[in-house]
Amino acid sequence: MKLRPLGDKVVLKHLVAEETTKSGIVLPGQAKEKPQQGEVIAVGPGAEVDGKIVPIPVQVGDKVIYSKYVGSEVKLDEEEFVVVKQADILAVIEE
Repeated sequence: MKLRPLGDKVVLKHLVAEETTKSGIVLPGQAKEKPQQGEVIAVGPGAEVDGKIVPIPVQVGDKVIYSKYVGSEVKLDEEEFVVVKQADILAVIEE
């Protein structure tokens, strides 16, 4: 199965959260924060503005940082994804 987002929505897959701090302290599952980084899995066609479609400026495979506490979590084929609006994506991580 595939997810095909509509409008200005983007499907992200969470990047793995750190299990230990920089000082070497192991974090239990409950102490971990929800990751705010994800990899773009699918991109909608874009938002409609004045009758024209404005494309979304991220591509499949981009790693992004998105706002905390946003999006809708979806589980599909035992994998977890989050669907966010384009406006909730704050930055693209460039390596």
